[in-house]
Amino acid sequence: MKRILLALAGGLLIGAIAASHAKLPAAPAKSDAEKAAEADKAAAAKAKDAELNAKAHDKAVANYKKNKGIAMDAPKPVETKAAAKKK
Repeated sequence: MKRILLALAGGLLIGAIAASHAKLPAAPAKSDAEKAAEADKAAAAKAKDAELNAKAHDKAVANYKKNKGIAMDAPKPVETKAAAKKK
């Protein structure tokens, strides 16, 4: 009984290894129309990403210019109890 189960498990293991090393068939070649459509889609996506990136840069610059005076000011020092007693 143990030999049968061991042989069955070994066969399943060998089958799994063989299946993992099998090659898939090659994809069919794309026609010129499919290649052109894919290139147009990629170009449109790239243009949209560039536009969104430009908008984000413009927003960051506007935010920086708006808050420049506030962000560049040094914070006021906190007065301690020891310093208050000396006064």
